Amino acid sequence: MPLDLTAAALIPIDMQKGFDDPKWPPRWNTASDDHGRALIAAWREAGRPIFHVRHDSVEEGSTLRPDHPGNALRDGFTPVGDEPLITKSVNAAFIGTDLDLRLRRAGISTLVLFGISTDMCVSTTTRVGANLGYRVILVEDACDCFDLPNPHGGVIPARTVHDIHVATLRYEFATVATTAEVLAALG
Repeated sequence: MPLDLTAAALIPIDMQKGFDDPKWPPRWNTASDDHGRALIAAWREAGRPIFHVRHDSVEEGSTLRPDHPGNALRDGFTPVGDEPLITKSVNAAFIGTDLDLRLRRAGISTLVLFGISTDMCVSTTTRVGANLGYRVILVEDACDCFDLPNPHGGVIPARTVHDIHVATLRYEFATVATTAEVLAALG
């Protein structure tokens, strides 16, 4: 059954250059940028709304601070035309921003989300969006995340972190789809 993209907006989350800094742990999904750019290109071609989200960190030394070059969006993820850029300083795109108001004014009822990182800002935005009453579609192969230390001195591989969060989000908060499935539904 194809995805229903009625009244849908595409929301790329935190596709920022700062995540390439070696101070961040290793990531797993080398195709996430290509998938994200494909979604944006198709969405623009279809004339559909895109709401870009960028993390403006308030933490000292963060590669995502507005005064750091890493705050910039990655190549191919910069808004064009009247595409809004929503800036946030916490891990949910709805907290401390006007994203919900903008989406409601635009008649949006479905959110198509992807970005960095699956387990943090993407997951939190998915959960809050669902709790606000939006239908959420998570494009899992356009997301990426990092290896995480566990409390026992080991490391949880990024792909495992991603898979667990996607499974949790799918269980209660979102429909999970691939880039190919979203592109096919966009037509």
